[in-house]
Amino acid sequence: MTNDDRSRARDTVPGPTQLTGHIQRLLQHVRAFDRRRPMVWNGLLAMSWVQFAVLDVTSGGWRTVAIDPNVSGTLVLAMSIAFSAPLLWRRSHPLAVLAFMAPVSLVNAWSGAVIQAAHLQEIVVFNIALRLPARALTWAGGLVLAPLLAGTVHHPRSWDPLIVPHVWAFTLAALLGIVVRTRKEYTEALVDRAHRLELERDQQARLAAAAERTRIAREMHDIIGHNLSVITGLADGGAYAAAKSPERAAQALEAIGTTSRQALTELRRLLGVLRDHPAEADRAPQPTLDDMDGLIEGVRTAGLPVRLHVRGTPPPVPPTAGRQLTVYRVVQEALTNTLKHGGTAPPPTAEVTLTYGAAELEVLITDTGRGTGPGTATSTDAGTTSTGTGTATGPTGRDRGNGGQGIAGMRERASLYDGTLETGPRPGPSPAPGWQVRLRLPLEDNPS
Repeated sequence: MTNDDRSRARDTVPGPTQLTGHIQRLLQHVRAFDRRRPMVWNGLLAMSWVQFAVLDVTSGGWRTVAIDPNVSGTLVLAMSIAFSAPLLWRRSHPLAVLAFMAPVSLVNAWSGAVIQAAHLQEIVVFNIALRLPARALTWAGGLVLAPLLAGTVHHPRSWDPLIVPHVWAFTLAALLGIVVRTRKEYTEALVDRAHRLELERDQQARLAAAAERTRIAREMHDIIGHNLSVITGLADGGAYAAAKSPERAAQALEAIGTTSRQALTELRRLLGVLRDHPAEADRAPQPTLDDMDGLIEGVRTAGLPVRLHVRGTPPPVPPTAGRQLTVYRVVQEALTNTLKHGGTAPPPTAEVTLTYGAAELEVLITDTGRGTGPGTATSTDAGTTSTGTGTATGPTGRDRGNGGQGIAGMRERASLYDGTLETGPRPGPSPAPGWQVRLRLPLEDNPS
């Protein structure tokens, strides 16, 4: 026999684990049927014990252990049925069934018949230990032992055949019921815990999916919004220069092609991470502060003059990648809004100032745009709050993305690192002082 044959032979022979699984599935089917049809199993058990009790009477087997073998057969038959028939309700009303059996047990002990059917009380004791509070076992013990003690008064020499077997049987039945009940409660606790863990896992998955959708929407907005704004500015400038300076128009078209290819590359990278296998996806580094010059140069090419100022001394350890990406995206969004809403007469200008402090990085983006339209006069975010939302018109009130995802995206990025974001008209003489966006970002995480 080859190794493959031996392997197939082992697979076809059920091992211990497979046999245990089959037994567990069979027991589950039996329990499920019993939950749906409890009276079927109760009736079969009660009928079986009635037959055994009647057989014990008709065969005369009860006389081999009886204290008084001359007890009437009719009385013995009646007691046997009285001990076995009530088992039909042993699970629904166990204590009542045992109370019903107590007088029968008294007659059994007093008459000296000592029929074996009296031990059916222990089945009821098992159900009491399994289903009722612990104090119910005390009542059960009294209902079982009191008739037996009364029987020993009438038959003083019958201590051993009356008391000892029933005490042992009662103890074993009670302990078995407690063990089964403990095991059942432990299993139910495990099932409940597994169910709660499953619910928690599903909730965490939904929260993670929602957070990922928000992140993807924010990244898509930054990539598409910024690049389309640059392309729009280049197209408008190219159309204006086409009649007077074809060379400038050709440069604008070339810049449009470059910006479009950059946008497509970023989109492919973002969508590739979502679609491809993690090992196959192209995961190029996200933009950092080192890419700020390229961003500003692209905006300048689109027709918005931008000046970059860096103040203070950068820390020895650069800010984390997430903080650098937050600064980059906020500057990108603010300049994109200037391109969209800054107006054209006179052409706006913009300044970006990065200020390194001892514990925080402040970014201030200002412009001199004079666009008009509904917007937000002042918006301040400190991670969880927002104030000053309203409607403004004319030179001082401009739509800076508040109706879409622009300011909301900047606010979310700032709150991720306990930062603050302020947007509103630039301080200065009216009318039309322009617009500013101020981001303050801690350089280190808050331990609390």
